[in-house]
Amino acid sequence: MKRLTKGNDRKIAGVCSGIAEYFDIDPTIVRLVWLLFVLGGGSGILVYIIAAIIMPEY
Repeated sequence: MKRLTKGNDRKIAGVCSGIAEYFDIDPTIVRLVWLLFVLGGGSGILVYIIAAIIMPEY
């Protein structure tokens, strides 16, 4: 069974790479989508911080 954890390909906290590993997609795509959320209103920053706190390590 797959678990959503922080990823190995870390840039900041590993949230985007963990999501990419879970859905088996390229981490760059997840990072670009996250960037769109940040530029589209700033809610992406809050979501990223919350995810970095609650997502377990590996």
